[in-house]
Amino acid sequence: MKASVSPPRNPSISRRAFLRGAAGISLALPWMESIPLRAEDSGQVVPKGAATKPPVRFACIYFSNGVEPIHWWAKGRGAEMEIGPGLEPMMPFREDMIFLRGLYNQQAAAHRSVHLGRIANLLSGGWVSTDQNDIRCGRTMDQVLVQQIGDRTPVPSLILGIEPTELRLEDGLSMLYGSCISWTSETKPAMKEIYPARVFDLLVGNGQSRRLDRSILDHVMDDAKDLQRRIGSSDRRKLDDYLESIRDVEKRIEHASRDGRLEGWRPSLTEPDMPRPAESLPQNVPEHMKLMLDLIVLAFRMDKTRIVTCMLNNDLSQMNFGFLPGVEGSLHLDLTHNGREPKREAMYLKTNQYHVEQFAYLLSRMKAIDEGGQSLLDNSMLLFCSNLFDGDRHQADQMPMLLAGRGGGLKPGRILDYLDQGNDNRRACSLYLSLMDRMGVNLPQFGDADRRLAGI
Repeated sequence: MKASVSPPRNPSISRRAFLRGAAGISLALPWMESIPLRAEDSGQVVPKGAATKPPVRFACIYFSNGVEPIHWWAKGRGAEMEIGPGLEPMMPFREDMIFLRGLYNQQAAAHRSVHLGRIANLLSGGWVSTDQNDIRCGRTMDQVLVQQIGDRTPVPSLILGIEPTELRLEDGLSMLYGSCISWTSETKPAMKEIYPARVFDLLVGNGQSRRLDRSILDHVMDDAKDLQRRIGSSDRRKLDDYLESIRDVEKRIEHASRDGRLEGWRPSLTEPDMPRPAESLPQNVPEHMKLMLDLIVLAFRMDKTRIVTCMLNNDLSQMNFGFLPGVEGSLHLDLTHNGREPKREAMYLKTNQYHVEQFAYLLSRMKAIDEGGQSLLDNSMLLFCSNLFDGDRHQADQMPMLLAGRGGGLKPGRILDYLDQGNDNRRACSLYLSLMDRMGVNLPQFGDADRRLAGI
């Protein structure tokens, strides 16, 4: 049945008018001053040469409980860079990474909780509340990016993980702090998705929902054209603005959404190149991690999102690494708090290497994808980090960090050592300010920093 417009009570169109679509769905018309549109949404001509390159993507891949410091080092430069045993899987990617030494979060280092006070603030530099009744930290840099540029893609950001969010208390604090590294506000953690199938559906959707959306949009557009003939020029302009604001519906429908026709750039993939994962949660760690990393690549490649965080494990992780040769079924937390017992130290090294191997896998996938003379990795900034340095000592005066890719003009193949240089600014939030700059988000300060990171 043809959609219709609710008849007005007087010759002017009612402020309560609706565009009515199929299945009883309607869209209320916002009779108010219009918000200015971006050129990319309004159909305005983009100046020649503007935004013709692939966008910059950002991802943070987190692993818990730190590293064995004796095995976590690098020296030299480029292809000649020497790296410690803990970084061994990064050997093929030494020219694609920056080894960062000495960065830390001041609030984390000062916190009484040696675990939960040092993870939720990883990407914010905020103070973790010690009041059980007041869950509070700081908005993280990924969610600052979402606030500023998240509307440029169908999915503002992906918040992923492997282990479920925990709600129990540990050390007098909520394990929410140990389960979330992305916070949308000081009091609201962004809940991570751990089911690969749900992530796939978020990125791709299913045919039934796309057909329904298409039907709704078609009916709404029919009504809109009819309405345009019955209203004055100023109201017509407002209606035009409103219709542009619901274009995100159409974007979800089209597999080639954000195909770059206005931007002069086209994603390298318009249809998923991987099958939908099984509905159930993967029952082994390697399969689960690989699926999540493949989904990050899919999201970036299809330009479904440009911002991702992924927790390979929670803090105080109970993940069992018995699937690794030579690791005899101990839980990750036990392996990292080993009292320097040689056999357990050797197993801790294997878990470190396994985490680095996951990061190297992500780099290998992204480096193999061409985006018009540059790889997907070249157009990305990938941060690999943990909230502790020496896990056994709960050391927080520095954090293990690798930065990979060339997105935003990064120059990899280097070591940036902020300890040996005696630099008076080695705050992680200075790094985040610098990375946000490269995403087009410029802030005067963030967290505990008001300066960019020197040398980055």
